[in-house]
Amino acid sequence: MRLRRVALSAVAAASLLAATLATIAVAPDAGASGRKLPTFYEVPSHIPRTPGTLMKDQQVSVPGVAGTVYRVMYVSTTLRTEPVPVTGLVIVPRGKAPAGGFPVVAWGHGTNGMATQCAPSLHVASTSVGVPEVNALLAQGWVVTASDYQGEGTPGPLPYLVGDIAARNTIDLVRAADHMAAAHASRRYVVWGHSEGGQTAMFSLHVAASYAPTLDLVGVVAGAPPSQFALIYTFLKTSPYRFYLLMAAVGFEKAYGSKKAPIDEVLTKTGRSLVRDLTRGCFTYVEKKIDKYPLTKVVKKNPFDIPAWKVLLEANDPQYFSSAASAPLLIIQGGADTQIPVISTQILAQHLCSVHQDLERWIYPGLTHTGVITVSIGDMVRWIADRFAGGASPDPYHPVGMPGIRTTSCT
Repeated sequence: MRLRRVALSAVAAASLLAATLATIAVAPDAGASGRKLPTFYEVPSHIPRTPGTLMKDQQVSVPGVAGTVYRVMYVSTTLRTEPVPVTGLVIVPRGKAPAGGFPVVAWGHGTNGMATQCAPSLHVASTSVGVPEVNALLAQGWVVTASDYQGEGTPGPLPYLVGDIAARNTIDLVRAADHMAAAHASRRYVVWGHSEGGQTAMFSLHVAASYAPTLDLVGVVAGAPPSQFALIYTFLKTSPYRFYLLMAAVGFEKAYGSKKAPIDEVLTKTGRSLVRDLTRGCFTYVEKKIDKYPLTKVVKKNPFDIPAWKVLLEANDPQYFSSAASAPLLIIQGGADTQIPVISTQILAQHLCSVHQDLERWIYPGLTHTGVITVSIGDMVRWIADRFAGGASPDPYHPVGMPGIRTTSCT
């Protein structure tokens, strides 16, 4: 089925805003900021300048995982191309690596907060993708990498919803795995992320060729990727996720600096006083501390009415990609997703088709935002395997994880 142009109704527009804020993975709340992290997370005084440099690794035990799990610290970059330490996970399959090394699947995690203690690698037994999904990838002989993103596991806060940074962190962990003798990793990789991690996947697709030309990105899977950010403010007025706007304001200031992201122009005095809570705990803590305030007490003006903020928000919305990437893209979503409305990925896909992106989109009827992951994993694994095998794009494979899956492509 070809993708068709659709009109965004007022009702759909309002519901679409949840897409920007919804995520799948909330790690266990790490509590107050005074909690000391394990010594592994201490940042050395000297940080190498080369992105992807492996700084240290530590094997950890995770029951049920059919491979060897390592915590790692490696080098990535800020938007100003300054070196920055980042932590994450590298999971290596059992058995002997093929010639050239194990292919790599790089996972992009969802929102879990933006404080140092929120790093998913601190909670390896309860990450956003469960052991069965990880084992499905390992069973194919693929290394799995999972970046914490800078600001989680290392000095924060996380540059929340800044797509280029999450993409760089994700790609640089693939580079680090290539430098890690125990990983036996190749330079061929696929990026997979869901919800906020779907934004990470989209931006990895967008920047990979220029940012890491020595690596070989063969495909991207974006699960329910958020887009159409311009509608966010209206939704946040009544949304239970309205504190995400505070997170985004602080994250953008962290990434771009106070001149390009003038936080005083969007936050009230009360809003600015709440900023410290973002580094004192993870998702549940922040929600309890901030969600009791109405948006009008926290935000003084629609950020899209402020030129500096409008530029930054549009720069982080995949709806504004103006050219195609060479790697093929697969968008996966549940048809009953109430957090990322299905129409939003239809609009995004239609736009990307207009710039000639190689794209497929699979909609699993009746499945929720997170419920689609377990059902679609087998189909996704087949699609990724075809990418590593050099199969045709669009892939002629039709997903079979359940009856009635709606498939579309640009052709």
